[in-house]
Amino acid sequence: MFHNFAQLDLHISIAAEPVFHIGGFPVTNALLTGVVGAALTLGILFYVAGKVKRDQYNRFVGLIQWVFEGLLSQIDSVIPDKKLARRITPLAVTIFFVVLVNYWLSVIPGLESIKLNGVPLIRSLTADLNFTLGLALITVVTVQIYAVKYLSAFGNLGRYFRNPFKDPVAAFEGILEVVGEVSRGTALALRLFGNAFAGEVLLIVIAALTSYAASVTLPFFMAFELFIGFIQAYVFFILTLIFTSLAVSHEHGDDHSSDHSSADARKRAAVQTE
Repeated sequence: MFHNFAQLDLHISIAAEPVFHIGGFPVTNALLTGVVGAALTLGILFYVAGKVKRDQYNRFVGLIQWVFEGLLSQIDSVIPDKKLARRITPLAVTIFFVVLVNYWLSVIPGLESIKLNGVPLIRSLTADLNFTLGLALITVVTVQIYAVKYLSAFGNLGRYFRNPFKDPVAAFEGILEVVGEVSRGTALALRLFGNAFAGEVLLIVIAALTSYAASVTLPFFMAFELFIGFIQAYVFFILTLIFTSLAVSHEHGDDHSSDHSSADARKRAAVQTE
């Protein structure tokens, strides 16, 4: 078995590969798939929105609406401030659907066999580290923007930098907060990339190993990857909410002990989710 596996001609690249160039700009297979994924996401959401406005419902519209309402319920439960919850909703919900659709595109069988100049034409955007890092950066920057808006610039800086002579423990805690902010963004990016890339490799290897029996074995692994894709989209979504809630929870943290306990609870939830 291992001898046969060693003889398989598998083309696996960690980095997204350029399919062609426009001027000096390389257009990668992940970028091409990302354009398709973005178009599908927009098409689905505009279709559902149009149907809802015209009171025309079907099972697909009901499914998307049910998912959307579930996401809104999660947003309201994680972020008590209704005004902030509605402001973060577009970003959080968009992240969920974009990650979900692009992750699921990698599950479609046979796409990796379509090649142009020896390069696979299709690669999931979520399996491109550039995309996951960019998405994590957008999340972290947005969280900081809301923190500045709710706490003021100096109030937000006060979360990280405190007088070490008056309160050395709080100063050390501020350093940990800085490390935490960096590690959160990195963990978001690497988790999504690792799972998406591993999922693509798994399907390719299973298809190569099972050969003619792939039509029997692959559906089980594809169903598993569809489930993993949903979990990864939800994790990115919920961590975006938790990080936002943690950032603005310092607003009244010095005045009410209950706020401290709720902030600690959200921190524990974030650690458990990670």
